Amino acid sequence: MSNLELYKQPLNETRAISNLKEMLEQSCSLFGEKPAFFVHSQNNEEYIPISYNQLKKDTDSFGTALLDKGLKGKRIAVIGENRYEWAVTYFAVVNGVGVIVPIDKELPENEIESLIVRSEAEAVVFSGKLQSAFENLAQKIESVKHYICMDLEEDKGKIQSYNKLVEYGEKLLKEGNRDFSDTVIDNEIMSIMLFTSGTTDASKAVMLSHRNISSNIMDMGKMVKFGKKDDVVLSVLPMHHTYECTGGFLLQIYSGATIAFCQGLRHIVKNLQQSKATIMLTVPLIAESIYKKIWEQAAKDPKKYKKLKFGIAISNFLLKFRIDIRRKLFKPIHDTLGGNLRLLISGAAGIDPEVAKGFREFGILAIQGYGLTECSPLVAVNRDEDFRDASIGLPPPNVEVKIVDKNEEGIGELVAKGPNVMIGYYKNEEATQEVLKDGWFYTGDLGYIDKDGFMYITGRKKYLIVTKNGKNIYPEELETLVNKALFVKESMVYGKRDEDGDTLVCAEIVINKEYLEEKYGDALNNELINSLAAEEIKKINHSIPLYKHIRQFNIREEEFQKTTTKKIKRYLENTK
Repeated sequence: MSNLELYKQPLNETRAISNLKEMLEQSCSLFGEKPAFFVHSQNNEEYIPISYNQLKKDTDSFGTALLDKGLKGKRIAVIGENRYEWAVTYFAVVNGVGVIVPIDKELPENEIESLIVRSEAEAVVFSGKLQSAFENLAQKIESVKHYICMDLEEDKGKIQSYNKLVEYGEKLLKEGNRDFSDTVIDNEIMSIMLFTSGTTDASKAVMLSHRNISSNIMDMGKMVKFGKKDDVVLSVLPMHHTYECTGGFLLQIYSGATIAFCQGLRHIVKNLQQSKATIMLTVPLIAESIYKKIWEQAAKDPKKYKKLKFGIAISNFLLKFRIDIRRKLFKPIHDTLGGNLRLLISGAAGIDPEVAKGFREFGILAIQGYGLTECSPLVAVNRDEDFRDASIGLPPPNVEVKIVDKNEEGIGELVAKGPNVMIGYYKNEEATQEVLKDGWFYTGDLGYIDKDGFMYITGRKKYLIVTKNGKNIYPEELETLVNKALFVKESMVYGKRDEDGDTLVCAEIVINKEYLEEKYGDALNNELINSLAAEEIKKINHSIPLYKHIRQFNIREEEFQKTTTKKIKRYLENTK
């Protein structure tokens, strides 16, 4: 059997599901009183478990109440921080009521209003932190008949209490109401509407079905081992985003893991310690920030730095003889991250291969995957037993991929086909036809596939920098090099035309001021910062071909505007 054939074999056995209702019922039957979620106590000092059985009970109760309110077949939006009530709302709507519409809680009020109107939602379930905004919106949006607050104890004007509705649904169930329980799911129709990131006008409404999501969940389970040794997954990324929703929420319920909700990016380390999490889905900015901090701390003490370097060398040597002492040797690092973290999965953008390798040297496997909202989202992922640090991984068993329109370097656009590919964009046939051709989804990402079937992304097609001589430059590649410097927090590379019509490669660099102040103290000034950046750019330029050289750079303290998965909004930054 060739390497390619070998790598295409499923790594794990998975149970069959045809829809999310069936998935939840199976998981409750299999895992019963096992914690499905860890939620924070009122003092936020500890986690409290909520069982799979309780999740099923609350889902049935809330779904029954929503049907009783006349919402059968309607669109229902959910918006708020990652929390148990969000999960219950998702399952209740998608498993028997209508179409769930997750919305980004970080959007300004006018954009939230726009997405609710565009989705044609007739009910909105929202967090108490957004109550003031929805009291205003309730006066504006006539199409929404029900505003339901997760934190309201009693109904207040147009705003209804989530808890009261759950209690009401439980009462209806006890009286024999089986409207929700007996609902038959149509696996092929739109049951999930997800908005792509972007400005309100530019974002598209992606239509997904139970079949799309279920196939993707089973495929993920075949590629990476979840639910083993009482896995606890720290939910850090926003649940409205397809990456976290499918991978960090639905897949974990399917696998029998426990989901611990993170209180925010500033609390990741504390929550890792509280929950004893074994897995975290993350994005490069977060993973790379954690990794940089480990080395920043080590760099403060030359002896500690040398000891860490020596420990890695010794560990790597012993691993050649299958002697693994990483968790003992780097125990302080593991203890800082809760003591149990075994797996980091990075997505949404390419991670620096050196960071993935670095975590593995400490004894924490870091792998990356690749997906898009339109593909539910998984298109490729590294397996925990077969991986390449620079690769986005392998396609799962039911997904076909290929590279089209290749250039002389073998780089072209990545296209994908499978049961995970969306139905289309809601009320946007023109945009649908642009990306769906003969069942293939055209991702807009450029890359190549190696002889073993591992895929590599070189950059986004629309961000590609093309020189006057027709040379292609991928800004993401250069950003990875710039971001390696400890004094760099993040960067954005772009091209601009000079007076002769040629393309200048430019970089906007956000500095890590805290790091520089600690290192240089009162000696820190703009001249020194510019000197450090110039030296770093010079070093990078020496390592890359002449046509890729960064010719200009600008230092900034203000961070870039980003999506909720921490990707830079280039289309906004480039218009400044």
